[in-house]
Amino acid sequence: VQLVESGGGLVQAGGSLRLSCAASGSTFGIRAMGWYRQAPGQQRELVAAITSGGGRTNYADSVKGRFTISRDNAKNMMYLEMNSLKPEDTAVYYCNADWGLNGVRKNYWGQGTQVTVSS
Repeated sequence: VQLVESGGGLVQAGGSLRLSCAASGSTFGIRAMGWYRQAPGQQRELVAAITSGGGRTNYADSVKGRFTISRDNAKNMMYLEMNSLKPEDTAVYYCNADWGLNGVRKNYWGQGTQVTVSS
């Protein structure tokens, strides 16, 4: 499975961005997916996650009410709508996929996309 993020960039505080994650390869085994982020000098942290069918989501407390995760399984895409962005949201954002098929479990990461929020 290959994951490719896009949509990052530079935005002013209070602005919005929409991140996309395109999955390819053996996508039929993809289960839950999520967005993580890592700021300089900090550990990678979970931002939002979504179940395989999209029926359940969870968010880090720091982004609740501002970010929305979604996925379109028909298009093998996942999204993160980010509103009311703050400088502390600045980080590299990574797409993650949990994969499982025939008793085999794997986890995949994208290469990341930079989000920079200026004050």
